[in-house]
Amino acid sequence: MGSRTSGALLGFALLTVGYLIVLIWADSRHQVFSQLPTLAFAMPMLVVASSMTYLIRYLRWHWLLRRSGHATPLLRGFAAYLSGFAFTATPGKVGELVRIRYLAPLKVPPARVVAAFIFERAFDLIAVLMLSSLAIASTRTFIISAVFVTAFLSGLALASAKLEWFAATARSLDERGFRRTAMIVTAIKDGLSDCRIWMTPADIAVSLVFGLIAWSIASLAFLFLLERLDITIAFTEALSIYPMSMLAGAASMLPGGVGSTEATIVGLLSLHDVPLGLATLAAVGIRLSSLWFAVVCGFVSVLGLELLKSPNRGSCDSR
Repeated sequence: MGSRTSGALLGFALLTVGYLIVLIWADSRHQVFSQLPTLAFAMPMLVVASSMTYLIRYLRWHWLLRRSGHATPLLRGFAAYLSGFAFTATPGKVGELVRIRYLAPLKVPPARVVAAFIFERAFDLIAVLMLSSLAIASTRTFIISAVFVTAFLSGLALASAKLEWFAATARSLDERGFRRTAMIVTAIKDGLSDCRIWMTPADIAVSLVFGLIAWSIASLAFLFLLERLDITIAFTEALSIYPMSMLAGAASMLPGGVGSTEATIVGLLSLHDVPLGLATLAAVGIRLSSLWFAVVCGFVSVLGLELLKSPNRGSCDSR
């Protein structure tokens, strides 16, 4: 399936091993897995909730592409969208741009994929910040998250207003022989430029509403997990913990927010006197059903799409 996919599989395996080692260490000190059966029974509902969020986010993605003149087949387009999750455990989730590879046969230009990625990421951050503000258990964490979102959006606005900087940088890199880097800079420039297509009331409303719905479902799933683990916290405060931890993970720029997101969940739960072992189990449970499940869905989609692209498929089908 290519060196990129093989490298991602190796990275995913190493990340998983590291994750398990940390969990085993934490269990030896705080009995993290003492309520593992309870988590196992809750997992199917958490996975269903995550699947719903993926579908809602894809419908927004499909809407954006269709509005820009690239209506893709729903099922094939959904598989292409999910393929990005195979590489979601990357800083800023930029690995999700692997969708370019699978949307190209559907006549979607790379710049449009980059634009949709930037646009949905911006509105996801806004939606998650809105949800995390429902109850501010940790003022410091919220301020850091708000500063990160503000800086990100301000950076996007500035970059969009100064596209000539990217063009000049790309030319300079190309002249110095850094053609691949120049192509990346050009793709970013074109993506930022294409974002302007969706700066309409309808597209902004759809992007924000769908983002709020998707992340509200994810937050409610975390609330469900807390209830299953007999963790009692006020509704609005419990609802805000997961989105705030997601922002903290994004601000850390660690791949997939691995470690920083879990630590934030544990820290916020600890403010409500939740035992460390139980808080860790809640953090692990919601991440297994969101990040890790997403990565699995992504690799399954990549496998399916690669099989569709296989040159031998036609000869096999004709037998």
